[in-house]
Amino acid sequence: MGVASPAGVGLMEFHAAQFGGRSGVRAIRSYEAAGDGVRIAGEVDIPADMDLARREALKTDRCTRLAAAATRQALEDANIADVSELDRARVGVVIGSGVGGATSAEQNYLTYFREGPDGLRARAIPMAMINDASAWVAINYGFRGPCTTVATACASGADAIVAGYQMIALGEADIVLAGGTDAPITRTIVSGFDKLGALSRRNDDPAGASRPFSADRTGFVIAEGSAVVVLESEKSARARGVRAHAELRGFGRTSDAHHVTMPHPDGRGACEAMLQALRSADAAPGDVRMVNAHGTSTTLNDAIEARAVRAALGTASAPVTATKSLIGHTLGAAGAIEAVATVQALASGMIPPVLNLEDVDPEIELDLVRGEARKMAPGLALSNSFAFGGHNVVLAFAPA
Repeated sequence: MGVASPAGVGLMEFHAAQFGGRSGVRAIRSYEAAGDGVRIAGEVDIPADMDLARREALKTDRCTRLAAAATRQALEDANIADVSELDRARVGVVIGSGVGGATSAEQNYLTYFREGPDGLRARAIPMAMINDASAWVAINYGFRGPCTTVATACASGADAIVAGYQMIALGEADIVLAGGTDAPITRTIVSGFDKLGALSRRNDDPAGASRPFSADRTGFVIAEGSAVVVLESEKSARARGVRAHAELRGFGRTSDAHHVTMPHPDGRGACEAMLQALRSADAAPGDVRMVNAHGTSTTLNDAIEARAVRAALGTASAPVTATKSLIGHTLGAAGAIEAVATVQALASGMIPPVLNLEDVDPEIELDLVRGEARKMAPGLALSNSFAFGGHNVVLAFAPA
């Protein structure tokens, strides 16, 4: 696994931030936001040894650079030091993204209107493509198996992991690099979400702005990031002599078929996705030991997700955490980053707390982990991802 998050780059840093309560949200640095309604975001500091060389970075969108950093870590973590030792025709790639090369696209428009067509760079289109991250991974490492991109808004990263699982299950690949990436910290995107009333304007308290399930939550904090996991068939892993962090035991995917930005008020799609995940994992609600909630920190979505969790699990009240309280909402990367956080919780036997949760919204009837980490009994862990468009994806992980 590999992760590039606002709260830390690398598995150790990310894990330490989760249990140390270290928020990755701060004042925006990607552009001059003074005077804007929203001036905070979760931005990633990519270490020089994980970033692309300067010449390549200049012709690569930040979205792809983040995915490159996460991919490099994931391969190292999977004991793949030399990709030439793999049958690269049997290695697939699937990276999800919500907005793709948005930074480059915005810059292209600004350049065009300032300088006309002659001002555009030769790489203007490739840098803005939503599939650039997947293509970069396949091209850079020579992976010739299936290579695709999933774009289901904020469920993209989780959807990509499902797609990777299916590639292996269908016999198309033995190994798949799957995950999500997004770099949406541009004035147009931030202003657009703010126009929807979706973003927190808690500019004077960046670290406290993302507060899922809190009575005083006011919206989500937009963020950038990436996570990539190496999915591998049991046969391939045994042949390579490696041990998995966890097993993807099942998943559920549904559509609300209700509204492009609002979830169904009953949470029916989210509930059914959780139930599907349990059925595919051959598990019961009582087997769930943790739920990593989508937990965006918006008034409407948190309340509806809480209803869905209650409806799916009933009296089997599993402890609930929310990674977005730490890093904000990384859009298409969220499901992949939260999958990594969920697997880390399973491996450590500890559930990280929800940050900034002093006063729980009385409408939220969940067993929320707050204040300090909580021990977790062995069992199943669910990771929820719900998106604009009504896309719902739930991943069910179990100890390896």
